[in-house]
Amino acid sequence: MSDLYARASRFIGIALERPGNADHPLIQWWLSLCGLGLDQHDEVAWCSAFVNGMAWDLRLERSKSAAARSWLGVGRVVPLEALQVGDVVIIKRGEGKQPGPEVIAAQGHVALYAGREGKQLLLLGGNQGNQVSVAPFDAGRFLGGRRLA
Repeated sequence: MSDLYARASRFIGIALERPGNADHPLIQWWLSLCGLGLDQHDEVAWCSAFVNGMAWDLRLERSKSAAARSWLGVGRVVPLEALQVGDVVIIKRGEGKQPGPEVIAAQGHVALYAGREGKQLLLLGGNQGNQVSVAPFDAGRFLGGRRLA
């Protein structure tokens, strides 16, 4: 298990988003690592902010962006079949046909690889059901894998 995965797994099960105007300060701090203000609401997509926060804690390279696909430019490329627990995984998000990895300015989701069950990738990430969790995602949505140093 990578240090990145071990650090992130400490947050599993913690429902961080707060309803209404009550924002969670930890999500806001993670978002600030992405260049957003500390007053940013926790209802925005914070999957990339979570991964940035974990990488920041471990002094690993990071995207410094709240955009999930920004991680396609960070770290060493790892193909789907060579993923290891703790690698960063970027997947497509949204309905209908989505652009490939050559388009950074599009919807996406980023999380850490936790394993595989058949055609499903198990990903440990933030903003998965408004919390940090391990959730299954269709492997067909895979855009890229990255290993951080």
